[in-house]
Amino acid sequence: MSDAGTPVISDPGEEIVKIALNEEIEVIPIPGPCALITAIIASGIDAKEFSFLGFLPINKKLREEKLDIIKESIRTIILYEAPHKLQTTLKDLSKVTKSRKIVLARELTKVHEEFIEGTAEELISRIQEPKGEYVILVEKTEAQKENIFESMTLEEHYRYYESLRN
Repeated sequence: MSDAGTPVISDPGEEIVKIALNEEIEVIPIPGPCALITAIIASGIDAKEFSFLGFLPINKKLREEKLDIIKESIRTIILYEAPHKLQTTLKDLSKVTKSRKIVLARELTKVHEEFIEGTAEELISRIQEPKGEYVILVEKTEAQKENIFESMTLEEHYRYYESLRN
């Protein structure tokens, strides 16, 4: 069981599952709310292909690497963020997403559920006092898809897809 959402999805429940499996204890998944799936269903953002990156790292170098993946992504990107870090994350996203549509989903399946749409810049000014946990959905663009692959060498293609696996 988890305190919110589906255990193991960006949740410390993963460690419990590993221990249980190592001890040969049967783990039985029971479907329930999962914030990333709930958010993409109602966001209006392309759900054909997406990459879930969880929470962005705090470490500056690792964070920059993830932001580079977001910048070059040909898929919808889904992130989680805590309210006290939302403004910083939106500022970082504004540098790499430019005019791409972003949807913030918060308090999913609760009384104050809300979907807020705009560019990262627009959302920075609209969300002054973030409350609740956020799912951030970043839309991909067709223009990006064409430009990225047209200019990539075979080696760059390989590195790009390798980075998505990590």
